[in-house]
Amino acid sequence: MNPYFEIFWYPVYIFWLSIVVCFFLFLWMLKKLSVRFGFEYHFFTNSILWYFISVFLFSRLFYVISMWKDMKHIQNPFDFFIMNDYNFSLFGALFGFFIVLFLNVKLLKKSIHKYIDGFVLSFLFVSILWFIWAFFGGQVYGEITSLWIWIAYDNWLSTIPLTGKLFPLPLVYSISCFVLFSTLYILSMYVKTRGIIGYVWLWIFSAMVLALEFFSWKPDIFSLAYWINLSQIWAIIFIAVSFYGIFRVMNISSKSQKTILWDVTK
Repeated sequence: MNPYFEIFWYPVYIFWLSIVVCFFLFLWMLKKLSVRFGFEYHFFTNSILWYFISVFLFSRLFYVISMWKDMKHIQNPFDFFIMNDYNFSLFGALFGFFIVLFLNVKLLKKSIHKYIDGFVLSFLFVSILWFIWAFFGGQVYGEITSLWIWIAYDNWLSTIPLTGKLFPLPLVYSISCFVLFSTLYILSMYVKTRGIIGYVWLWIFSAMVLALEFFSWKPDIFSLAYWINLSQIWAIIFIAVSFYGIFRVMNISSKSQKTILWDVTK
């Protein structure tokens, strides 16, 4: 059971509360960054429903695929959306988000490089809090470890199917996102070429997931057959996409004599 508290005898689940809070924090940070980076905030809000549907659908779809050994027994298709495991795929959510973003920039004939910096920094900002809630909700947890960094899951409130000293994976993710967000947020004040921050984030974040998922205990359909899980497979794909994006941005910048890559005057 996911942790909850009661307000006037009505249960309020921490998982759904965290989604609402992260959603509004994402909008707040995106609004703030739209001023700094000079892009239209309404470019996102005009399609906000499509972003929500796509993120929800693909994040849940990717998770069901990764856990197909258990999920293939779903009897009611409605259970695909209304579930009791409260689990989504991180890269499924990113895939769903970027699908709508890509379609929007193509339909409106805009450059994706103009928007990606603000979107990814906003995502990193809410990821700090999201992984903390994933720690308390049990959506993300590590394997049994003998390392000096561990946390004990040995009380009756725990929703983790393991007990003992486990690697604090969600907390490591949260701290890593905080460090990455702080670094890239500061760098964004000096990097003038739009798109660089976004693709560098995609590269570092995907590399981080690729490495840290080796400490995850949760098995999926790929990790049971191979040595990596679905998230790591997508991390490799996103790393390749990030390098391609960096190449495209640098290539465009080199052709424009007016483009300033780095401003050290601030």
